[in-house]
Amino acid sequence: MSKRPICDYEGSAYRTDFWGAGREYEDRAERVALRRLLPPAGRRLVEIGAGYGRLAALYSGYDEVVFFDYAFSQLEQAWQLWGDSGPDGRPRYRYVVGDFYALPFVPGLFDTVTIVRTLHHAADAPAVLRGVSRILRPRGVFVLEFANKRNLKSIARYLLRRQDWSPFDHEPVEFAELNFDFHPAWIQARLAEAGLTVERTLTVSHFRLGLFKRLFPTGVLVALDRLMQPTGALWRLTPSVLVRCVAPADKPAAPEGDYFRCPVCGSTALTTAADGLTCAACGAFFALRDGIYDFKTALLEEEGNEQQAG
Repeated sequence: MSKRPICDYEGSAYRTDFWGAGREYEDRAERVALRRLLPPAGRRLVEIGAGYGRLAALYSGYDEVVFFDYAFSQLEQAWQLWGDSGPDGRPRYRYVVGDFYALPFVPGLFDTVTIVRTLHHAADAPAVLRGVSRILRPRGVFVLEFANKRNLKSIARYLLRRQDWSPFDHEPVEFAELNFDFHPAWIQARLAEAGLTVERTLTVSHFRLGLFKRLFPTGVLVALDRLMQPTGALWRLTPSVLVRCVAPADKPAAPEGDYFRCPVCGSTALTTAADGLTCAACGAFFALRDGIYDFKTALLEEEGNEQQAG
């Protein structure tokens, strides 16, 4: 159960106000990098911070895709876009609302986990990474995008005394409320602590400046970005960095048939009904609403009860 602050996109127009506001270059450049890093196929993938399902088309090789987000309204949009079935008509997509500090999945469940444009909202990023490590299968792959504090723009601003914080300091910086930039060395150290080994690093969004977008067609910028992304093996000076990590081979996989884990008490003994799931250990109920599993409401109620008792 989490008592950490959460950045909530509930009711926001993220799809139109953010991605509809001249960010085609960033979107396409990220897709290039993700195609390079993602295993092309697998049994089960979860995207943490999936929002409205912007990246769903990249996951076509997976038997099952789980969209996980804190905002119910974002997952409603994803449902409207993708439904629950694949091209063959079989159930393929699951929608789960919850807290990324208390992932409601049994250990060793997923072949692949992705986090894109989400970790920068984590006040406790190491806790999120530990949760990811827990739900990965043996040799499972984790693809992470993080906001890089040591980028060329922040370096220039620091040297010109236009910002107070140093891009060379390894500690994260909160440049706005619940918006964090991370140093690449700090991220790599936290991944190692979580038992995840970095296999490949790509730099992304080399041309994230309004001037470049005005002067050059998007296709040209994306093509140049594609050429420069492998420089992540040498240096990381872009505002966005993507890494591919792998979980240990000797960790246990989830038992066949196990899926959800109670985020209140940690039990895997959840009974299923038409309207949701009930934890046999603590009695917490997690509703299934409009095709979306709600693991957030019970957590918030539990936190409220603890505060009243205190």
